[in-house]
Amino acid sequence: MWRGVFSWLGGLKADLRRRLAGQILAEAEADRRAARDLLQEAMDLLPEGVVLLDAQGRYILWNRRYAEIYHRSADLFAQGASFADTLRAGVARGDYPEAAGREEAWIAERLHKLMNPTGERHEQQISDGHWLMIEEKRTSDGGVIGLRVDITQMKRQAEALEDALHRVEAASRAKTEFLADMSHGLRTPLNGVMGLTQALAATDLSEVQRGLVEDILRSAGALDDLVGGLLDYGDAARVADEHPPAPSHHVGAEAPTLRVLAADDNPTNRKVVELMLGAAGAEVVSVENGQEAVAAWQDGAFDVVLMDLRMPVMDGLDAIRAIRRSETSGLPRAPIIVVSANTSPDDLAASATAGADRHIGKPIRADELFDAITGVIEAA
Repeated sequence: MWRGVFSWLGGLKADLRRRLAGQILAEAEADRRAARDLLQEAMDLLPEGVVLLDAQGRYILWNRRYAEIYHRSADLFAQGASFADTLRAGVARGDYPEAAGREEAWIAERLHKLMNPTGERHEQQISDGHWLMIEEKRTSDGGVIGLRVDITQMKRQAEALEDALHRVEAASRAKTEFLADMSHGLRTPLNGVMGLTQALAATDLSEVQRGLVEDILRSAGALDDLVGGLLDYGDAARVADEHPPAPSHHVGAEAPTLRVLAADDNPTNRKVVELMLGAAGAEVVSVENGQEAVAAWQDGAFDVVLMDLRMPVMDGLDAIRAIRRSETSGLPRAPIIVVSANTSPDDLAASATAGADRHIGKPIRADELFDAITGVIEAA
């Protein structure tokens, strides 16, 4: 009798244990579902796309934003589905423009980044034109959590900013070129006025005539200062006097035997140099462009070269470089002075880089020209 009772009790305990285990499992499953639903709800509230993958790269969870971002592939998302399979299907559909023409290599690179996450961010473009910032990290169980941030607006703003910077740079270059052209255009005739007037001042004049010449020089000097201020170009190559002195005959003693090669495309400017240096006893050979200057230097013995920058056929910088190259074949080194209406810091640097020894600005002042010639000859 007792044996039957004990058997009945044993069966009852086993049944109770089974029922209890089932209840515990059911409650655990309910808790798991509730936790999963809560996690899903929390993820769906996030503005960024989020995806959870297991250690084999299979989908566990993804939020609503992730499905919206990859809307062309959202029909393929399923728990347990392979990310690699979804990626391949997306590539086949043309969802990833970067993969075009190198599909297998692109897929391999993308899967390598996925399964070896470093947390390093990278960008991805999708077929609807949007740009994504992707960040992926390893979870404690060996899976992967991925973040997708839409950076399309940021990319457009960056492109707009870059375009604006290019426009600003282009405008700045255009302004610089315009100012250089204006400087050259204004200072070239001004150089003729001042140079010829200074040459006239060195001749025998009556007191009335000398007063008029001095008035012309003062007016020309004021105009030169106005041009310099207007164009925002300081003449770094010289320190100009407010009232430039007229050259006197005794200056010629500084360069009695000079042989000067002067290159300038403007005939008035050539005349100014010839008058200034001729009055000092120098011999001046004038040419109209850089090519003629190079040929003349190679054919004749000159003590100094005066080189304008803006000239046809060959400009002054190219001519200076050509002369410096010819010196390597045995010709003596030429003392070269740039004489130009362009005196910006960039112009000065370009002259020095080409090989010029000095750079003085137009309008030319006789005392400045003689000082420059004396300086380069003494340094030679």
